[in-house]
Amino acid sequence: MFTHYRWRIAALLFGAGMLNYLDRAALSVVAPMVKQDLGIDDLHMGFIFSSFFIGYCALCFIGGWAADRFGPRRVFTWAAGTWSLFCGLTATITGYAQLLVYRVMFGMGEGPMGTTTNKAITHWFPREEAGRAIGLTNCGQPLGAALAAPVVGLVALQYGWRVSFVVIAALGLVWLAAWLRWFRDHPADHPSVSAAERELIENSRARAVTEEAEDTDRGLAHYIFSVPVLAVAMAFFCFNYVLYFFLTWLPSYLMDAQHLDVKSMSIVGTIPWLGAAVGFLGGGIVTDWLGRRLNNVIVARKVMLTLGLGVAALCVLLVNQVSSLSAAVACITVSSVFLFVTPQICWALIQDIVPKNRVGGTGGFVHLLANLAGIASPSITGMLVQLGGGYASAFLAAALVAGVGMLVVLLAVRARGRAMPAPAAQH
Repeated sequence: MFTHYRWRIAALLFGAGMLNYLDRAALSVVAPMVKQDLGIDDLHMGFIFSSFFIGYCALCFIGGWAADRFGPRRVFTWAAGTWSLFCGLTATITGYAQLLVYRVMFGMGEGPMGTTTNKAITHWFPREEAGRAIGLTNCGQPLGAALAAPVVGLVALQYGWRVSFVVIAALGLVWLAAWLRWFRDHPADHPSVSAAERELIENSRARAVTEEAEDTDRGLAHYIFSVPVLAVAMAFFCFNYVLYFFLTWLPSYLMDAQHLDVKSMSIVGTIPWLGAAVGFLGGGIVTDWLGRRLNNVIVARKVMLTLGLGVAALCVLLVNQVSSLSAAVACITVSSVFLFVTPQICWALIQDIVPKNRVGGTGGFVHLLANLAGIASPSITGMLVQLGGGYASAFLAAALVAGVGMLVVLLAVRARGRAMPAPAAQH
């Protein structure tokens, strides 16, 4: 299976996700050093974490629209160049205001990533492989976050925190060169794709068209304001709230509340993200299998979304009930496994309920709403940690948000849906 060219595309998208989370998690890893160097407290550090998502949200919807209009190749080229530039420029900051501005611009570069990845998968993968493809490509994200702790932490200890951002920026430029060489917007545009592989992808996508998707004359607003799409956006928002709580504040929690030094944190901090990678990859495989087992892809998505958010909420809540470091890390890790079952299901649902020519725009709108959590979560956490009862209140808030996401899925995602298309013959 992995000899087909489409899996080279999956590897490129995997690399993009890894780099995105490596560089966006880098600041959280070196946050104690940055706070000391620039004289920033927890409250203002929370604002800096959130500022990334101001730029990120601004480009989510625009990036999705641009992917529909100009194709994933152009959009990702611009995005990767921009995020690499401002990641590197982070090494030059001299104060709070400058860091705030650079994080906004950095976020703008990464904003189109999720929707453009989903658009590329829509073009390059048979429908019955969508869950696996999304899970495989997106599991690079938690692996990037896992690498952030040892790579960024150890580089920062050896050479200073500024050098770590230069290293990550250089990796981004290497990925960009590979993207320009190997990616084209459609399988038919690349000479290395066989006729049999092109036929497999095109036939599968044609069979997967739903009655809703056949009505391509309806405008984008019809889809983005529909109840199913808004329900997906809400579930995605709740996932992101917990994700960005972990991504921005977990290193500080391990150092401040669990009293680890930077070196120990760099090792322990990788464990939850390795669990998240298992959830990302395994969730896509299990969801595709369950869809075939139940002969109803929407029911399968709903079951997995409910399970993922529900178990994640319970485990986050249990962190406040344990007293040892190992128990706390175990709870966070199990939470990460189940939490990361959910995002690829949200992306796959968008492919299920909207036509192919609206996937980018609709996905961009969902991504915009979902990533408002990136503005809210770090700032709220910073306020709770400094003013509202410490990390215990922050974990309680994250658990409540995940629980709300589970209820939204149960009540608003319709259980009836189309059958999973029968697998086509593999070529």
